[in-house]
Amino acid sequence: MFMRGRSREDEVCCFLGSRPSAGRRPMLRLQGLSEFARQGNASQALCRPHVCTVPTLDSSMRWEPLMPSWRLLAALISAAAGLAAAQPAALPQAAPPVQAASSPAAGPLVRQRRPSVDATALEAEVQALARAAQLPLEAVAVVVAPLRSEAPGQRFVAMSAERALQPASTMKVLTTLAGLELLGPTWRGRTRLLATGPVENGVLQGDLVLEGGADMDLSADALQALLRKLRERGVEVIRGDLILDRSAFRPTRVDLGLPPFDDAPEFEYNLIPDALTVDSNLLRMDLAFDAAGTLQIHHHPRLHGLRIRHELHLVDAPCTRWGEGWKTPEVKRRWLSQTEVVLRGTWPRGCERSLALNLIDRDEFIGRLVRRQWADLGGQWQGRAREAVTPPGAVVLAERQSRPLSELVRGINKVSDNARTRTLLLAIGRQTPGADDEPTLQRADRAVRAWMARHSIPDAGLVLDNGSGLSRTEKISAAQLEAVVRAGMTGPWAPEFLTSLPVVGVDGLMRWRQADGAVPIQARLKPGGLRNVVSVAGTVNDAAGQPMIVVVILNHDNARAAVSRPIIDAVLQWVSKTRFSPPASP
Repeated sequence: MFMRGRSREDEVCCFLGSRPSAGRRPMLRLQGLSEFARQGNASQALCRPHVCTVPTLDSSMRWEPLMPSWRLLAALISAAAGLAAAQPAALPQAAPPVQAASSPAAGPLVRQRRPSVDATALEAEVQALARAAQLPLEAVAVVVAPLRSEAPGQRFVAMSAERALQPASTMKVLTTLAGLELLGPTWRGRTRLLATGPVENGVLQGDLVLEGGADMDLSADALQALLRKLRERGVEVIRGDLILDRSAFRPTRVDLGLPPFDDAPEFEYNLIPDALTVDSNLLRMDLAFDAAGTLQIHHHPRLHGLRIRHELHLVDAPCTRWGEGWKTPEVKRRWLSQTEVVLRGTWPRGCERSLALNLIDRDEFIGRLVRRQWADLGGQWQGRAREAVTPPGAVVLAERQSRPLSELVRGINKVSDNARTRTLLLAIGRQTPGADDEPTLQRADRAVRAWMARHSIPDAGLVLDNGSGLSRTEKISAAQLEAVVRAGMTGPWAPEFLTSLPVVGVDGLMRWRQADGAVPIQARLKPGGLRNVVSVAGTVNDAAGQPMIVVVILNHDNARAAVSRPIIDAVLQWVSKTRFSPPASP
């Protein structure tokens, strides 16, 4: 007979039968058994064939090197005999156990003791900080809950938990987890090059089709690799046009007609993607000064017929404040199909920065890029780029795939990539059955709500706009986000989901969050922020090293980062210093 400890569930398994093999030699001894037996727990062991499970252990118990199994058995019998004659001692009633939630990945239910926690001091501190920041209490939602709960709604802290609020980028937690479960971690986007005519003597007698399929990794270099495959097949001249097929999503251009989200539509976070977005449609510019102190601008990718210059006035200001004098660049059409981009405003003297700007119409962007790359590869093309659906009978000449979704979600959540999150939600909609004329986002909305229902997560109050949180209309409650995090942490793709969340003080947008030591490093949190929203959602380890689900959302015009951070830090520090569950055994 031998015993082994399971730290997370504080379970002791007693394996009965023949002498254990060398690989399972018993090396542990339970100390503090007398107190354990006096509480009557020894007689309450739940015995099954080959395994007996003890529901709870006293905090004084610890594991140490063990005697041989037959000596352990003799010692236990002797201890039990001695305890029978011992003077009984009055003991307080044990706290009721809390049963873990069942899930396919979590395995059988395990009962563990979860001491009662008094959150009165935390709630008072949050309320005081909110009043000092002139935030109404209903604008602050806080949830602290166990990873596995006995029943829905079992929480240690619940402030405005059911109220639907703007989540900002914490909405990505829902979109990425739903994507992992609905599409699968091995899902990949796809891009294809097709020909509408035959290739004769190195000449493509027809159009070249660039067909998009939600490929989030379609960079300028990836596109050039596709064109190189075309050249390797012997194609040198393209007689027809370049057809851009975005029909994987309906409508093909969600961005058309939409008002800008804010006054900086040219920056990357505002990009609205489609099924065929190349290099995020971004011009990446490096602004640097040469030895003479002249501001130089270098850009990539290189586009045929594109010129970039600046009319920036140099000023004496800190480099960190470069955006204060920035103006939206001007795009000018020149003769012979030339385009000129002019950077305007002010720029700090000596400041060097790299910017990624969405300035060129996406059809023009791809057309100019392909023309430049095809010429660099020694090819010829005199046609134009136009949007259309791939004609029937087109033949595939080359294709590529993105990285699997299990890798893409890390890039989405770690750095809060809005464009890729939007693409992911559209990809969910694309694979959801529906009428031919039903918008892809509408299909995605149905799919996500159905997924929530399967996880017993209510969708009351939920508003899905684009799935990224960069929206004035998207809403979700802290209780719903709590349930989503729980589903992710206990579901079939828990490793993929967990590793996508930023580690506080280590990586992603939370890399510098622990610079002042206020937030514990044992935390994985997805942050969110808009002009009137600050939020976090994820897990924080308690004083026993056990992960607790934490969601904080603040919605108000006064909810700026400077006043919101103390509230969030108060919650995170309280969780990290509180022992919600028994400590793990060493």
